[in-house]
Amino acid sequence: MTHKFAERPVPSSQVDWDLLRIGLERANIPALLMLLHQMTGQDKWLNEPFMPKRSQGLDDNDSGQLPDEIQHEIRTAARDAIEAWIKGKSLALPKPDNARLAQMLSIAMSEDVPEEYGDIIAAGMAFELPERDLPPSIKGKSAIIIGGGVSGMCAGIELQQLGMEYTLFEKNEDFGGTWFENRYPGCGVDTPSLTYTFSCRPNDWTKYFPLRDEIEDYLLNTAQHFRLYENTRFNKQVDDARWNEKTNKWDVAVTSPDGTTEVHSADYLFSAVGILNIPKYPTIDGLDAFEGDVYHTSRWPNEADLSGKRVAVIGNGASGMQVAPAIADEVAALTIFARSKQWAAPFPQFRKDVPEGVRYLMQVVPLYRAWLEQRLSWTFNDRVHGTLFRDPDWDHPDRAVNAINDGHRRAFTRYVTEELGDREDLIADVLPDYPPFAKRMLLDNGWYRTLKMPNVRLVPEHLARVEGKRLFSSSGEEVEADVIILATGFHTTRVLGSYDVVGRDGRVLRELWGEDDAAAYLGTLVPGFPNFFILLGPNVGSGHGGSMIRNIENQMHFAGEVILSSEQRKAATVEVKAEVYEDYRQKIDEAHEKLVWTHPGTENWYRNSKGRVVAITPWRNDAFWRMTRKPQADDLQFGNEGGGTSDLGMAS
Repeated sequence: MTHKFAERPVPSSQVDWDLLRIGLERANIPALLMLLHQMTGQDKWLNEPFMPKRSQGLDDNDSGQLPDEIQHEIRTAARDAIEAWIKGKSLALPKPDNARLAQMLSIAMSEDVPEEYGDIIAAGMAFELPERDLPPSIKGKSAIIIGGGVSGMCAGIELQQLGMEYTLFEKNEDFGGTWFENRYPGCGVDTPSLTYTFSCRPNDWTKYFPLRDEIEDYLLNTAQHFRLYENTRFNKQVDDARWNEKTNKWDVAVTSPDGTTEVHSADYLFSAVGILNIPKYPTIDGLDAFEGDVYHTSRWPNEADLSGKRVAVIGNGASGMQVAPAIADEVAALTIFARSKQWAAPFPQFRKDVPEGVRYLMQVVPLYRAWLEQRLSWTFNDRVHGTLFRDPDWDHPDRAVNAINDGHRRAFTRYVTEELGDREDLIADVLPDYPPFAKRMLLDNGWYRTLKMPNVRLVPEHLARVEGKRLFSSSGEEVEADVIILATGFHTTRVLGSYDVVGRDGRVLRELWGEDDAAAYLGTLVPGFPNFFILLGPNVGSGHGGSMIRNIENQMHFAGEVILSSEQRKAATVEVKAEVYEDYRQKIDEAHEKLVWTHPGTENWYRNSKGRVVAITPWRNDAFWRMTRKPQADDLQFGNEGGGTSDLGMAS
């Protein structure tokens, strides 16, 4: 099989050699070393004096911490190797084995990367592209997808690859989901742009961490590229989905803006509504009678004008930390009500453009881009995972969960103190007293500098009541505002909260789960709900960092494999067995109990009202990738064409 890195996206005669050389002068040294090893086959690039040294924090470590003369030698050799490759020379090592890939990433990161991590590196670099055996019957089956955000798009792309007919219903007038609805100032992603892409469609990002407009453009262009519009009906609100025992299909009630309701049926149902879907509005006495404007960050009006106004921001989570610095310069006064404290890491790439030459290098040499992505994936996805386990013998559980976590606390504390400078009065109000990562780690996009501005005031309490335009904190502190911005997040534990799902025997999924106690096998399957798949479902999001797109793609790959298994058996239905579901739920809970986000006394949006972690996964990303490659033997229950069921297990 010809590997994709043998393909040259730009013919030699069309290459802008000057721009390419400019890009090489700004390129990431550790990624260039991996490229050199594969292009030349020479081991010397993985050894001294070329081995990079580790940098601090989340920095890209473009220099590898190497002397200038060594960097120059690497860049010169990379230029020669790339030029030879563009002109036709083959890669000396087109596909290192998985253990070698893990070793290479260890060298590129200057830290230990587990050998088994090579599996996900190989998958991420598309070294492993298994062929699928598609049964002819699949072309006669249909599916309904609910939701047109990233999850729904993943579903549509996968179903097209399977050759299955589908209809996607989206309540908004276009694709995008979260990125369609969230338009507040400063809105962006806290995941590197190279990892925040569909694996089947790399993008020429202009920023290291893109803002929402560029993300939305990418999503809409991707929908056009894969012709998803042809199968999508917009401005359609799904009211409920009911399993029809007689037809072995899902009947989905959909309402149009004019109030008319239609029922559509399909063999398979995919819920792609996500967990960042239902805004959380706080209960504040008098808020409804506020004499100014009130905006939730996820419902930002196009006509909003904050110039010269007195603005109050409620909340200091991810959206609050983004919106406050973005508006501080234009408002007359900014008051931030922050009843809780957040850890925020240094963010050296904040709003930085990717240099034109580096962008060109990534387009012309996909192998360089692939290694850069793998470095970023490890840094932002799994590097920290092993440090988040609660050490029962650790002497200071009040401030950290283990010695390494305590080191993180000291480093972040130094950073906060340095950023605040002479504003020592703010330290007590912003420095958390819980372990780092017990809540989602935020990235500092100017938050601490904003707090020092003369027109900004931090109130470290919750907003208790509103009278006219006067706002009162819980201790009675009073401020006046013309606009209130609710940066209060979403109901993340109410999975599928926007519509009802009714399975076998009239069983309502909402009642099975209760108000906020959702669970699903691999975040995807629930017993009693045949032919039904949840994307970005319970315990799929990542608390320790990483791109949600990868986990959604893993889920959708798994769903596709389940459907193929069912079709190969000529079964009418497929669902997870109840005992498998319960066993997985127990394993999830047991794993979370060992991790930082169940630290006693810590509140976060990952946990439900009973303290159970619902929103995020305890697994490292490569572990979840392995879990979702193929359905396990005997995990699934298949129904025959006559409507009965059989406990036919799956082949290993």
